[in-house]
Amino acid sequence: MKAVLIRQFGPPGVMKIEEVEKPVISRDRLLVRIFYSSVNPVDWKIRNGSLRLISGSRFPMMLGFDIAGEVVDTGSAVTRFKKGDRVFGMLDFRHRGAYAEYACANEAGLALIPETLDFKEAAAIPLAALTAYQALHYKGRIKNGKTVLINGASGGVGSFAVQIAKASGAAVTAICGTHTTELVKKLGADSVIDYTKHDFRQFSDTYDIIFDVVAKHSFFEVSKNLRGGGYYVTTLPNKPADILSFVLTFPLSFLGLSKRSTFISVRPNGDDLHSLSLLVKEGKIMPLIDREYTLEEINQAHAYSEKGHARGKILIRVS
Repeated sequence: MKAVLIRQFGPPGVMKIEEVEKPVISRDRLLVRIFYSSVNPVDWKIRNGSLRLISGSRFPMMLGFDIAGEVVDTGSAVTRFKKGDRVFGMLDFRHRGAYAEYACANEAGLALIPETLDFKEAAAIPLAALTAYQALHYKGRIKNGKTVLINGASGGVGSFAVQIAKASGAAVTAICGTHTTELVKKLGADSVIDYTKHDFRQFSDTYDIIFDVVAKHSFFEVSKNLRGGGYYVTTLPNKPADILSFVLTFPLSFLGLSKRSTFISVRPNGDDLHSLSLLVKEGKIMPLIDREYTLEEINQAHAYSEKGHARGKILIRVS
């Protein structure tokens, strides 16, 4: 089968399409023929070596997490899916390899594609939507009536976060650039702050949840905009101040006496994907797609993603 591999860390050009053996499933896994995948920032962070402490440095290395395709074989212990099922999901960190014609996946990380979606739309959902869902529900403990600030609202994760927060009954303030303010409003944001004109930290508004999708600020920089007992949630911490905030706020969080700081490390979860599917069926969330590339154009797709200007998801048409 065709698959994208890297044999060293580096720029997009290190990615090459090669012929490799089709994955062999074990009793508790299934084989999926992939029609579409997508690009996530974690993909090019693995590729350029910035996550080598997590990804390791064993080459050749396969990339990609999001899959949407058809089940072609199942292990003897698989009970949730059968051959021919349309499925989508996120591969786990150990078994990544979505930039390929086939992938071996754990059934616990997959879900049936909603009838209203095609493979293209389904591939835009898994990692980004799971990140937003798990950040808001498990880390931020969102519920009806809460106030939420989402920094980076027009990207893949942010666009889902706006919709998921609204579906949860929260009042949503979104931060994005000038050219995406109307788009974010259409996604459901109650108010929008243009970061090119205003710094939300200068305002006196406070929120129950601040979800910093783009990890531009530390907890200490935004704590005055967080209500008592509120949650600051970021993606993987990238500043020493982030680590310090987790250490200082964690002990007091058990007593409910502190503003909380935490980060989201997304995990494959078929049940969460099923919950997202129900929101799709109810018309409460829809994937926002920026553009589409072929597998042969994977270098261009990564280069575009790294610019940080994508409005929603970047898709990869595999087969």
